[in-house]
Amino acid sequence: MKPGNPFASLGVIGGGAWGTALASLCAANGVTTSLWAREGAVIRTINERHENTEFLPGVPLPESLKALDSLGMAAENEALLFVVPAQFARPVLAELRAGANGRALPVALCSKGIERDTGLLMTEVLNEVWPEAEPAVLSGPSFARDVALGLPTAVTLAAADPDLGARWVATVGAPHFRPYLSEDLTGAELGGAVKNVLAIAAGVVEGRGLGESARAALIARGFAEFQRLGVALGAKPETMAGLSGLGDLILTASSPQSRNMSLGAELGKGRKLEDILAERNTVSEGVATAGAIHALAVKAGAEAPICEAVAALVAGDMTVDEIIAALLARPFRSEA
Repeated sequence: MKPGNPFASLGVIGGGAWGTALASLCAANGVTTSLWAREGAVIRTINERHENTEFLPGVPLPESLKALDSLGMAAENEALLFVVPAQFARPVLAELRAGANGRALPVALCSKGIERDTGLLMTEVLNEVWPEAEPAVLSGPSFARDVALGLPTAVTLAAADPDLGARWVATVGAPHFRPYLSEDLTGAELGGAVKNVLAIAAGVVEGRGLGESARAALIARGFAEFQRLGVALGAKPETMAGLSGLGDLILTASSPQSRNMSLGAELGKGRKLEDILAERNTVSEGVATAGAIHALAVKAGAEAPICEAVAALVAGDMTVDEIIAALLARPFRSEA
């Protein structure tokens, strides 16, 4: 890979844990970095205490990192890392485009979800709202706290233009944060969306006490669903088997630190979805994405019974026990 030059200035859009971790990473790399957040308290604590006490407490942030509340100011940067949850992305992207006067800014999408109302991937939403933007996708097995604390992490960074990809690698790459370059945007972002849905299912297995063998089987069969859907949508097999596919699925479906798995575990214990969500200040993308993934699979003719089951569960159409009984009653078949 030909080395690229890092962007001189970077706007990170989204002040949650993941956005904060990425902003901290880039600021520590010497890139002039600003972080846009919706919450006034987040902006104040980052600027005054150099800590995001709401979403990433206890992690010191570089003093050079500045938080702001103006999307117009954020759009003045040379490039943007977009970390707004998928269901809120469209209006924020539209405001960013207006702030950039329609300029062709590089935008790396870090949101792991599918727009529920349209079934569009984030690159497709970006193309509709801001067609001049130059898209990239950053995805892979990465917990925000691990990255912010400098623990070793590897991710996929997908861009259709290798030169653009090389610039992103130079901007975010660090000894402890290793981006592997890909040109498969569809595969990279699809993996990030599907794994959140499968992580809810893995959490249900955990919460219901069905055992480690059942969780391993679910991850393997869930990956088979992802492969079928990915092939139908044109994703590359190596992307699906890589960091943004299998790697992210293993992490998210194996650790209670995962928001989606922990939510599934509470559902497995018999709690109501609305009660679980009411206790949280973070977004579990799999809840909104499950129905969109199921619809996408049906449209593509790709069999995805686990994703279908999660969609039915979060919609309130089936109970945990009904879903378990239905999945276990499926006919035996060849694994291939």
